[in-house]
Amino acid sequence: MGPAGRSLMHRAEASGIDVLGIDAHPNRTWTPTYSAWADELPSWLPLSVAASSTTRPAAWTTRRQAIERTYCVLDTPALQRALVVDPARVVAATATDVRCHQVTLADGRVIHGRTVVDARGSVGMAGLAEQTAYGVVVERHVGEKLLEGEGAWFMDWRSDNGSDPADTPSFLYAVALDEHRILLEETCLVGAPALTSDVLRDRLVQRLSTRGLDLTGDEAVERVKFAVQPPPRDRADRGVRRFGARSASMHPATGYSVAASLATTDAFLATVTSGRSGHSPSIWAVQRLRNLGLRTALNLEARQIPDFFASFFELSVPLQTAYLSGGNDLRGTLGAMMRMFPTLPPSARLAIARTVAGR
Repeated sequence: MGPAGRSLMHRAEASGIDVLGIDAHPNRTWTPTYSAWADELPSWLPLSVAASSTTRPAAWTTRRQAIERTYCVLDTPALQRALVVDPARVVAATATDVRCHQVTLADGRVIHGRTVVDARGSVGMAGLAEQTAYGVVVERHVGEKLLEGEGAWFMDWRSDNGSDPADTPSFLYAVALDEHRILLEETCLVGAPALTSDVLRDRLVQRLSTRGLDLTGDEAVERVKFAVQPPPRDRADRGVRRFGARSASMHPATGYSVAASLATTDAFLATVTSGRSGHSPSIWAVQRLRNLGLRTALNLEARQIPDFFASFFELSVPLQTAYLSGGNDLRGTLGAMMRMFPTLPPSARLAIARTVAGR
């Protein structure tokens, strides 16, 4: 059970809701790096879960651009401790079949409930577009020069990673994990298929060497691979509520879902206890627009990507926020997309038009 499922249990217990969790590895320690925009985090989450924050992270698209929005890296152990749940309310088992009112476990047991929420994520699901990354963790004094005076590189699309212009592109993500360590990560935003860990490792080594940092090989390594879109529904799970990366909380064009899940946990629980449907029509409309953004990202040529993000980061902060974080902000999401389109080069506009037309 990851942050989405654990937050759901945590807040349900705090609200007095009778809840039972199913987790194959309930005592597993979380290891991924989770990040969020500071304004996404819910007020009930303690401030101690933020390990570092940057008030003006930068992006390098066709040029350097500052993002006027505070960005946080979460302290993963602190986040896990904050989302405490009653161990007695967690069944250590694997769910093999999830239905509207019952869950079948691998050992044959069947658990019944008034409402079943599927928060299993989509790791290991074949045929879905994915985000991949390969990163190394270095000491602060070693990685500081890679930041070039910035608090963080949210995206750095400069072409010094040794890749061919026709290849699937990747960017450098560079951020302080805490006061002592910096994560340097080569990231494939989205691919179907996505770039492999080996390809990303080679690109990162080349990029860092070009900028004066030769890795020793002893650095701690982080590998990332997850689907950026939820698996399709089938007849068996019709009526099952989904939450977290398996739901509309996953942003298919960015791969972000943790902060959105944390931010919407209470609202989601309110729909469960009231008997209302899990998502409003505006959420589904926003998700369709975001899926269009995913298809656009897959269809753009590598040379068009920096121009695309240059236009995005020229948007006002409210429009950027609407697209990146406004899960039910239909007007803001549509406004961001409409405002970007005429600012793009003609080749990118043509690629987007073909995507919209389904070609």
